[in-house]
Amino acid sequence: MRDALSTKRSGSRVHGNGISPSLAATARRTNDPLTRGINGSWVWGSIALAFFISLLPWRAIPYAPDLLLLVIAFWCVHDSQRVGLLTAFCLGLLIDVQSVAPLGQHALIYILVCFGGLLIGRRLQRFDLLSQTLHMFPIFIISVSITIIFIAALKDFWPGWGWAFSAVFTAALWLPFGWLLQMPINRLASQSLGQG
Repeated sequence: MRDALSTKRSGSRVHGNGISPSLAATARRTNDPLTRGINGSWVWGSIALAFFISLLPWRAIPYAPDLLLLVIAFWCVHDSQRVGLLTAFCLGLLIDVQSVAPLGQHALIYILVCFGGLLIGRRLQRFDLLSQTLHMFPIFIISVSITIIFIAALKDFWPGWGWAFSAVFTAALWLPFGWLLQMPINRLASQSLGQG
């Protein structure tokens, strides 16, 4: 009687097994290999690899894409519980220190792109990678342009339009990198289809 009153007061229903419906649905979701998510080592390993590749001197090429930004933005959209704005900020500061850029330039770009990705992340996950690329394209361009205009105003120097080509190239790489980063999910999907 006392249990019935406490559940009635709290407003949540409890099944006969003592588990609320939302907890039971969560348990069902975590047992499904497709909705369980990706292993954290794959997520953080890909970010670490992109970070170490970004430390190489090829970033000095004028139209080079920002692979670290691309990988962080991808995981912000697809696994936002592990990778978020704090990760983007910290890695952006490390890239600023490494590239001798004004402190906060890459951090601001990374945060703006990840924030835009988080805003439309739920919608993006319903689309294929090509449609995701088209949705992320303006986010990459607007975020980089805001930062470049801000830095140009501080330095009183316009850096040219090379940054725009770099942002376009980074956005265009969403499709192949998305396919590459989703390989574990695709493997799980093919295994579950083979069993079913």
